Amino acid sequence: MALRVDARRLRRPDRRLHHHRCAARPGRRFAGERGCGRPAGDRLFARLRTDRPLWALLLSRIDRKQALLGALGVFGAANFALPFVDSFPVLMGLRVAAALGAAVVLPAALAAATSTAPPERRGRYLATVMTGLTGAVLSGVPVGTYLGGALGWEATFVFAGVLGTAALLLIWAKVPHTPRPGVAPGIRVLLRPLRQRAVFLILLVTAVTVAGNLAFQTYLAPFLDGLASVTGTGLALLLVLSGAGGIAGTRFAGHIVDRHGALRALWSGGGLFCAGMAAFCALWVVRPVTVVLVALVLVCWSAAAWAVPPAIQALMIDRVGPEGATQAMALYSSSAYVGAALGGALGGTLVGLDAGLLPLTAALLVGLALGLVGFTVREDRVSSGREPKAEGSEVR
Repeated sequence: MALRVDARRLRRPDRRLHHHRCAARPGRRFAGERGCGRPAGDRLFARLRTDRPLWALLLSRIDRKQALLGALGVFGAANFALPFVDSFPVLMGLRVAAALGAAVVLPAALAAATSTAPPERRGRYLATVMTGLTGAVLSGVPVGTYLGGALGWEATFVFAGVLGTAALLLIWAKVPHTPRPGVAPGIRVLLRPLRQRAVFLILLVTAVTVAGNLAFQTYLAPFLDGLASVTGTGLALLLVLSGAGGIAGTRFAGHIVDRHGALRALWSGGGLFCAGMAAFCALWVVRPVTVVLVALVLVCWSAAAWAVPPAIQALMIDRVGPEGATQAMALYSSSAYVGAALGGALGGTLVGLDAGLLPLTAALLVGLALGLVGFTVREDRVSSGREPKAEGSEVR
């Protein structure tokens, strides 16, 4: 699963390399070269990402292993074909095919993890998938960028295809088939779990949390430069430490979910996130500060930021049940991408005003998300007429 997600995350660097190099290499021009501009392509891929619920819904009645194998097959084949294309429209068509395959992978992987996990280990299974995503951010982007710079943009596509094929083989060998229902459920039955008010609130929590985190993370480099004059090699080392903290936080969150429940894991991760942002606000006031102090806070922030997704995913599954996992995880992925788009836009505005506003805004947004979680719990108590069974446990 980790390799599969790594391949998926390589869409960003290889697309950037293509846009830069289609103008830089006169020997390899594409028909319709005016389409090489980034805004149109970025809007297209953003639309494909937020359309995940549609694709996942269409495949929700298919065995999840078959869905993963088919999606990864399309993804790998499209990437392997890209270096041989001389027409820009054909290249974009293959990129769309790869994006459609990738749009199925993450929600299907999360749903497969949910359906195969024993109830007492569900958090750790979800955390394993998210650890792959964390590792992709840490390794996939720099490796893809290096390959594109050293060997040409074609190498990045080939590398993505190799990772996708490796993931396909691992899933074929290791992932069990999903038992088929006696009668295929209709669309109305598939959508029924998602009509709950609590599910909508969880999706809203997801979007707000991701927006807060990425408003800060997207512009981490200028913030660290202003805080401790960190650039170049120092920045790269801090990002590696941040990635390691994220992996540790994801794994730890899975254990908390299984032992104490999704709510307690979410409160803990969100609270630590806000504390890290408060620390960065304080450091900004007394800047410049030492790099060692920045590194300590950065690792804590990254661990907290990556601890939140498995908790939200487990909370969502507790609401809809394993039978609605595919649809729920597709909606979760789309809400995360909506939050990412909003967070990037908000962060870009703030960094132009004062980079010190980034951690403050991130803390406020995540604090708002935790308030929405509290509202959801309160609504459950009122509607059920009873208290939750234990502090930090999921309210169904």
